[in-house]
Amino acid sequence: MTSLARWCLRRRLVVIVMWLAVLAGTTVAATLAGSAYSDDYRMPDTESGRATALLERDFPVHGSDDTIVWHTDRETVRTPAVEQRMTAALREVAALPGVAAVGSPYKSGGGGGAISPDGHTAYATLTFANTTGDPDPAQVRKVVDTARAATGNGLDVALGGSSIAVTEGSDGHLSEIIGVAVAAVVLLVVFGSLAASLLPIATALVSVGTAAMGTVLLSHVMTVAGFAPMLGTLIGLGVGIDYALFIVTRHRKGLRQGLPVPLAAERAVATTGRAVVFAGGTVCVALLGMLILGLDFLVGVALAASLTVVLTVAASVTLLPALLGLIGHRALGRRERHRLAHDGPLREEAPTGPAARWSAFVERHPKALGALAAVVMLVLALPTLSLRLGTSDQGTNPASATTRQAYDMIAEGFGPGVNGPLLLVAELDGAADRVAFDRLPDRLRRTDGVASVGRAQLNGGGSTGVITVVPTTSPQSRATSDLVDRLRSEVLPKAGLPVHVGGPTAGYDDFARVVLGKLPLFVGTVVGLGCLLLLFAFRSVGIPLKAAAMNIAAVAASFGLIVAVFQWGWGSELLGLGRAGPIEPFLPVVMISVLFGLSMDYQVFLVSRMYEEWLATRDNCRAVRVGLAETSRVINSAAIIMISVFLAFVLSGDRVIAMFGIGLAAAVALDAFVLRTLLVPALMHLLGGANWWLPRRLERWLPRFSIEPREPVTPPERVPV
Repeated sequence: MTSLARWCLRRRLVVIVMWLAVLAGTTVAATLAGSAYSDDYRMPDTESGRATALLERDFPVHGSDDTIVWHTDRETVRTPAVEQRMTAALREVAALPGVAAVGSPYKSGGGGGAISPDGHTAYATLTFANTTGDPDPAQVRKVVDTARAATGNGLDVALGGSSIAVTEGSDGHLSEIIGVAVAAVVLLVVFGSLAASLLPIATALVSVGTAAMGTVLLSHVMTVAGFAPMLGTLIGLGVGIDYALFIVTRHRKGLRQGLPVPLAAERAVATTGRAVVFAGGTVCVALLGMLILGLDFLVGVALAASLTVVLTVAASVTLLPALLGLIGHRALGRRERHRLAHDGPLREEAPTGPAARWSAFVERHPKALGALAAVVMLVLALPTLSLRLGTSDQGTNPASATTRQAYDMIAEGFGPGVNGPLLLVAELDGAADRVAFDRLPDRLRRTDGVASVGRAQLNGGGSTGVITVVPTTSPQSRATSDLVDRLRSEVLPKAGLPVHVGGPTAGYDDFARVVLGKLPLFVGTVVGLGCLLLLFAFRSVGIPLKAAAMNIAAVAASFGLIVAVFQWGWGSELLGLGRAGPIEPFLPVVMISVLFGLSMDYQVFLVSRMYEEWLATRDNCRAVRVGLAETSRVINSAAIIMISVFLAFVLSGDRVIAMFGIGLAAAVALDAFVLRTLLVPALMHLLGGANWWLPRRLERWLPRFSIEPREPVTPPERVPV
């Protein structure tokens, strides 16, 4: 690490130009290639996956996903004035660029639409010309504006569907800008130097920007989820700024001790930089743990997020020292430079201030404070017991969204199940199967939870049939999931032929079932690998076990908050996060990966300083007290930055990203302010020397390496500043 830092310092302009060239090159390539993200949750080996495969093979066009919905309270939609206004609006929409077809319930035979039984609600199907991906947002926005212009005089118009949803995300990069702005303010307060506060942000922006463009290119060679770039940016900004903060803090300490700029930067990278590499490695290990699930949908997410972390670590140990060499002593504030020039280097002194007083307070009251922290974590984790994975659709969007309004209009006029019908698909082998399939709708109509059943439809060759079943409850309802299970286990087995249940609810339920089935293996692998890394680093059995317990506590508490806000709906509408609904099936896996990695970061930076003191003194109380006093301030500053970045992503307008933002922010806050600065040191005081126990046989077997070695002692010298 020292040689790398020295090379980057000597050739700092070359290093800076190289990073900027890589950023520019990937940006150009990604812009020319475009993105190819996919939110395909299908699992081929499940019932819903087989149903979807049959539909795509034998019914390539199965209805339209987008709709224009209108509702009137005083009159019916058949009133001449309403019909004339909406017919004209539909005609205008059909003439817009990018629109392939617009149906109408006023045409004979339905014409691509329907009118509710009470006559107060109607909808028309809407088909865009671009069938290979999302249509042009500007064209979709023009469609929305044109259709909604018919609103007025008691008539409400809204639009729903996946294409319409592309207009409802936040404009630009507001969340990133807010997160970076808050981080800049915190860094300026911590460092007291504008130059020093800009370095972590510059490093993070270059690395995250490069990773984001790399993710766009990655989407062309594998399945990458649409939320992966935003998730990577969220993680990259958080860890990137934090890693740079740790290194700059150590560099500033060296400058205050009178070290020349190159030597201070070299030692910062050689010591704290090694901890950064180790911490980044643990994050990547946790993220790549998703690969053992064998789900194509998550492979791209894992690789994209890992790419972001790798680039932020690389920038922290190469670009950052080059920038430190460029700004020289301006890494210190003006007052610090003045004091260094007149009073000389600072001598190493025992830590003082609030951090030292807090550390001593924890040492005096470990039992009471430890019990308090444990109770807090337990209470916050209780809602996790109610976690329900399932369908999260446009019915959970904010009330102001046109997609949510269209969803609610259809639910009120036609029944909640119309928003997510079940599709029963079967392969038919001969006349007997076709007769059995034709009789199936009558059996389905007598099933509890079924609102209506469409007639059996066959493909051209009569080899595949599909029946549309509308539940009495919404796609997100537990009752709809129960209906899917009842159809599969009780009703369809009596049909005399294999029938597969598909549709949104069935697909999400199958995905959730597979994920939950593999979750114990996934968690065990991630926890085991994390413990193994800490065992190598700290040569202790107790440290890895406590880290695993703390990580699980942070994950459980953060999921408790997610359940309370998003599943129970506590304040979700007030925060603009939409209506309560189930949690996305893939969220636990991704969240556990990220949270385990981030929790390891603080564990490494806190315990490495304690371990260093333990090796020097063999006094556990002193090691815990000094380690907490010297690291708590920088850990808390890093946590505030990461929390700010994560919470800013709640403004993204995406429910999934908002879940990640709130969950990660809560986990970091609890990890930094409850676990690492309260529960962990309290437990370590109670355990005493047992914290560092390691069996002799294991001691001989384990390789020796140090995360953050001691700095060599160099006589300070007065340096002109």
